[in-house]
Amino acid sequence: MKILIAEDDTDFGNILSQYVSISGFDVTLTRTGKEAWEKYPEVKPDICVLDVMMPEMDGFTLAEKIKQVDPDMPLLFLTAKSLKEDIVKGLKIGADDYITKPFDPEVLILRINNSLKRVY
Repeated sequence: MKILIAEDDTDFGNILSQYVSISGFDVTLTRTGKEAWEKYPEVKPDICVLDVMMPEMDGFTLAEKIKQVDPDMPLLFLTAKSLKEDIVKGLKIGADDYITKPFDPEVLILRINNSLKRVY
């Protein structure tokens, strides 16, 4: 399964990418919302994991663009933004889940797999 991760924190993104890859996913890691949007058609991911606060295009805007072209694409937000308003906004956009940092990597993988089960 292919996963597109959009995370602007270099160290965190590398660790996250490695962990998800070890869990059996083919990972494409991007550093900005714009880069993720540009890679999206090329990668053709099965699921996307998006940070909210990113340069060039935030995760909410990226999610809206993805949902416009692929309404059934599973999306998870993985972010430090933990306000109720942010969570509600992310879920209203159509995210399957909204996970706040810090988080347990094993739980993240389970949530990714659960989201994929609903679609595939």
